[in-house]
Amino acid sequence: MNKRDHNDVVDVQAREQVDNRQNLNDLRLLGWISYGMHLVVAVCAVVPGLEPSLVLLLLALILDLVKRSDAQGTWQASHFDWRISSVGWAIFLYAVTAPLFLLFYVPGKIAWFFVSIWFLIRIVRGMVAMNKDQAIAA
Repeated sequence: MNKRDHNDVVDVQAREQVDNRQNLNDLRLLGWISYGMHLVVAVCAVVPGLEPSLVLLLLALILDLVKRSDAQGTWQASHFDWRISSVGWAIFLYAVTAPLFLLFYVPGKIAWFFVSIWFLIRIVRGMVAMNKDQAIAA
């Protein structure tokens, strides 16, 4: 291998590293946007009088589902899975407690409050791990 070939290999490797860093930065920004939308929904679900926006939650979920494959092989993949599973479990828990809410308003309201607190805790846990550039364990 002559000097020029070696320089070309080094240049390609350097460009790949820059591209990988940019991809990680883009994924991190998307992650913060998604966590922010989830956080707004979670806080609004916990605070009496504030109505969480189902549209905002669905937008965050769609963002995570669409961009999830871009994060494969990175530490951020766990955050996409974390947010998606958090929404899935929250929907399931709300659905399971819905009859209680409809039949007995106060116990149902209490059950939904605890589901909302659980969702908020999961979102904050994910944000803390992301802030440390760490994967989140399921």
